[in-house]
Amino acid sequence: MTVVIAVRFKASGKSYYFDPLDFEIIKGESVIVETTRGVEIGEVTMDRTEVADSDIVPPLKKVLRVATEEDKEHARENREKEKWALGVCQEKIVQHNLEMKLIDVEYTFDNNKVLFYFTSDGRVDFRELVKDLASVFKTRIELRQIGVRDEAKILGGIGVCGRCLCCKSFLGDFHPVSIKMAKEQGLPLNPTKISGSCGRLMCCLKYEQDAYEYLLSKTPAVGAIVDTERGRGAVVGVSLLKGLLKVRLDDGNESDMVEFNVEDVRLIKSPSKRGREKAIDAHAAAATGGEAVVAAGVAAGAGTGVAAISAAADIDANAYAATVDPETDIEIGADSTAGIAIDAADGEDDSVDDDVIDLLDADEESVALILEDDPPGAGYQSVEY
Repeated sequence: MTVVIAVRFKASGKSYYFDPLDFEIIKGESVIVETTRGVEIGEVTMDRTEVADSDIVPPLKKVLRVATEEDKEHARENREKEKWALGVCQEKIVQHNLEMKLIDVEYTFDNNKVLFYFTSDGRVDFRELVKDLASVFKTRIELRQIGVRDEAKILGGIGVCGRCLCCKSFLGDFHPVSIKMAKEQGLPLNPTKISGSCGRLMCCLKYEQDAYEYLLSKTPAVGAIVDTERGRGAVVGVSLLKGLLKVRLDDGNESDMVEFNVEDVRLIKSPSKRGREKAIDAHAAAATGGEAVVAAGVAAGAGTGVAAISAAADIDANAYAATVDPETDIEIGADSTAGIAIDAADGEDDSVDDDVIDLLDADEESVALILEDDPPGAGYQSVEY
């Protein structure tokens, strides 16, 4: 076990562990710490606490000192210089006629480096820009290309719920979100309905997913054969949150539709995996009145999964790119609206979300999917003046 404190450097940013040494530090104080970027000032978000060694990413950086009033004043001066630097960099971008959108500027606490964050549709040759900036600021310059989710986190905004964006107000990290979550929760299978301000799937889809997965695990799917107090029948409708099943009973020559509580039936036979996927589609369609929309996607030959949703939502062909895995002959989509992109073979060990693999009917070895928002080619360049 190791004694650490947690420090964050932005209001809604991620917290990092640091070695407090012998300093008496309490939550809410500002401290000066050593980071991989240099010396920084941050806010303590967790008091001295013992954590398992496996939870620490070595090497554990140390706290240099508790921030003084002079340190806090210096940090405020840096914030003012960032506003000036933002305007200077914007002018340089226009002069060089670069297709990039400047989002934010950061000064490290010790002023050894200035970081510029920008977004762009592709790679940008900013070597001349970096040289110009270095001649103006007389320090190291770093330009970092970020994705649309990070842009929304930095700029903020109001979500469709009427509240401040979650990523701006309290989310420290982005978690993988897939279209399958929206399907299982019975949400409209329309990218414009389930996308956030950044154009990606809303982060809040993750909040209730565990509850829906639990309910799905204990609820017979559409097509399942169950035993009821009135005899055996097939499930033809499911209301997950109410815990009700609509069962078609087989009473000789007549078929009756009766509702039962999930607890009052006994599962005899589950539907196949493909049948369960169709059941999820049916659940989503029934909950949103979108039976015709999903049917349109299936009729277009798209099957179930991402392609069906894209066809059903009538996504423009230019907004939906597809590739075919040479080993499996499976068509795999790159739906930018849903936040799913094909790995750009950048050598990174990108993790694969099992839900998305199930959705695409591909095994984990056949394709790697990037679930983060960084576009292919995102990176940074650092030049020392």
